[in-house]
Amino acid sequence: MEVIIKELSPNLLDDYLLFFDQMVFTENPHWSKCYCYSFHFMGADEEWTKSKNRSAVIEMIKENKLKGYLAYYKNTPIGWCNVNDRANYEALKKIYDIDEVEQQKTSSVVCFLIRPEFRNKGVANKILQRLIIDYSNKDYSFIEAYPAKAENSCEKNYKGPLSIYENNGFRIISDHKNYHIVRLQLN
Repeated sequence: MEVIIKELSPNLLDDYLLFFDQMVFTENPHWSKCYCYSFHFMGADEEWTKSKNRSAVIEMIKENKLKGYLAYYKNTPIGWCNVNDRANYEALKKIYDIDEVEQQKTSSVVCFLIRPEFRNKGVANKILQRLIIDYSNKDYSFIEAYPAKAENSCEKNYKGPLSIYENNGFRIISDHKNYHIVRLQLN
């Protein structure tokens, strides 16, 4: 299966919206209002709506503030990974016990979403390998991720399974009740 990985840019906005509007949440519709905005959101619960989140990500994509990668099969988006400078995820420190990394630039992987019929076919791994290469060339010292412990469902494993990170050279740097923090040191 030939999968093409593209870094998110404003010219891929329609593909991003197609992926989130129609393709990815068929089995978990209660997640459909997220649009991968949750780690950027700092508002009140009543402000967390599908239309507001969709509008917010549209603006973020147009301004190159929402970062990540779309995976394509036959010109159709089949996967997504949200990765950005750790400092750009305002909600991250509210969710995870994160240590500062001695003034070194760190990126964070916070979400993988793969269309159900393309799961367990290596799509997330291909995205991760591409972002490792790209972030190695973007003046970053580390890539960090926060996989859940003992989660076997795709819904609860949206941060990626621990194995995908370990297979790509990430090390566990801290162990918490419900999650690990893993990190890959870049060149």
